[in-house]
Amino acid sequence: MNDLLKIDIVSDVVCPWCTIGYKRLEKAIRELQLEDRVTIEWHPFQLNPNMPSEGQLVHEHISEKYGASLEQQKQSQQQMTEAGAALDFTFDYFDEMKMVNTFNAHVLLEYAKQFDKQTELKMRLTTLFFSERKDVSHNDVLEQALLDVGLNAEEGMATLENTTVRNEVKNQEAYWKNLGVNSVPTIIFDQKSAVTGAQPVAAFKQILKDLINEK
Repeated sequence: MNDLLKIDIVSDVVCPWCTIGYKRLEKAIRELQLEDRVTIEWHPFQLNPNMPSEGQLVHEHISEKYGASLEQQKQSQQQMTEAGAALDFTFDYFDEMKMVNTFNAHVLLEYAKQFDKQTELKMRLTTLFFSERKDVSHNDVLEQALLDVGLNAEEGMATLENTTVRNEVKNQEAYWKNLGVNSVPTIIFDQKSAVTGAQPVAAFKQILKDLINEK
């Protein structure tokens, strides 16, 4: 097991740059043929921990939180759409798109960890949100995501009522914040070095090569 390179990714399922960052990292791993040398674990970070259950229109939310005009938001969305397309990922932004609460999604990602299905579920959730116009705070959407990746939906959904698991997710969020993680994605390599943001594929390749050489 010591030969495996551990990669920890702190992110949110409704974070576009987290998706782009992961897809670039995945490409770097694939091009270096390191699939069997790497293990990935996802950790929770809520961009909007106080988001109410009804959510908030994306353009309103971004305007309130970052002061970005509609024009600036459109430019940013176009940039993300192009970056996604280059990685075979579809960002489908639309006027009525809502930012939603993602806590329950993180609870399910914690559940998926024991079955080695975290990455699969993470990408299913982010695809549902960004590509398929689904609200990933809704139980029916979460349940379908579990089924889509071959997990036990009944057992998985039951964890949403499990206080121990919910507290574990809250504790993990607090842990990473206390370490100074305040933007996502934050990607930690072998608990030695960390990068934030969606780095270029070449940058990820260099980090991976250096760490593998050390091993």
